[in-house]
Amino acid sequence: MKTIDPASIYVFLNAEGAARQIPGGDAFWSQTECEFAALNRGWLVSEFRFDADWVNWEMHPEGDEIVYLLEGRVTLVLDLAEGHTSHRLDAPGAVVVPKGVWHTARTTTACRMLHITRGEGTQSRSAADNPH
Repeated sequence: MKTIDPASIYVFLNAEGAARQIPGGDAFWSQTECEFAALNRGWLVSEFRFDADWVNWEMHPEGDEIVYLLEGRVTLVLDLAEGHTSHRLDAPGAVVVPKGVWHTARTTTACRMLHITRGEGTQSRSAADNPH
């Protein structure tokens, strides 16, 4: 068994409980739609580094997302029916983003985040778009 750096090698947990390592970063995001579709019935574990606010909102309609802040400070903004709510995180700390809730992040310092996400149907929109 070798160690995994989830910033460069993501882990896909399928519905049967098996874990498979897949290339992360640009290699992951350059997959074909067919390759992405094969990942729809499971969970993706990945790490990202941010030194600026997210440029988009995202929403995961098929499952909650766990966002675990490993280093730094960030504010997660959730777009709820009653308006935006902000959750400031100082590392280490985590937030569970409910299924179907649009969310974005505003960085206070450079940070590292671990995400556990059900990717099926994930949607995104520009952070400049604000429905409230």
